[in-house]
Amino acid sequence: MELDAIWLRLQQHTPTILGSRNFSKYAVMVPLMKKDDGVHVLFEVRSLQLRRQPGEICFPGGRIDPEDADEKAAAIRETKEELGIDTSDISEVYPLDYMVSPFGMMIYPFVGLIEQAERLNYNRSEVEEIFTVPLTYFLKHPPEIHHVEFKATPDIDFPFELLVGGKNYKWRSRGIDEYFYVYKGRAIWGLTARILAHFIELVSAG
Repeated sequence: MELDAIWLRLQQHTPTILGSRNFSKYAVMVPLMKKDDGVHVLFEVRSLQLRRQPGEICFPGGRIDPEDADEKAAAIRETKEELGIDTSDISEVYPLDYMVSPFGMMIYPFVGLIEQAERLNYNRSEVEEIFTVPLTYFLKHPPEIHHVEFKATPDIDFPFELLVGGKNYKWRSRGIDEYFYVYKGRAIWGLTARILAHFIELVSAG
């Protein structure tokens, strides 16, 4: 290959996250609602009939479809479908920092205001129940953070002979911090808690 061809390829390349083409991409919404006692954050409890993470607390969201115009459109669509509301019931939608999980997922979180709370008619096939928590609770109660380590387990046919040290190779340990909020006996944790903590950090900074 000639150098000119190499330079042309590189000039035409737009950098992204290495390997991200193979990632599953999701969009979620942190729904805010105005109540008599102030702003609340709305949460869903996943249906007990779901195969993945039944009964866990989450925000509305799901996989980004090819038909979605962008990540924001996907977050709005998923929120509409799960809460049973119209696009006009969702306003002030703003992006948070997107996340790359160690499990091959990219998550694009947004914050939005849910209007007309009385119209909520959540999808019972996906959502067991919904509840809200005053925003002031999270402003006053920081999350508990617990560390989880992951152990490297190579395949049985892994080519140890190609590594310096062979089977005694010193694998670098990897881990993640798991965030937990507990409100009236409900545990909000995992990616939901991590996104929530990021949102709280943004709105309370300064």
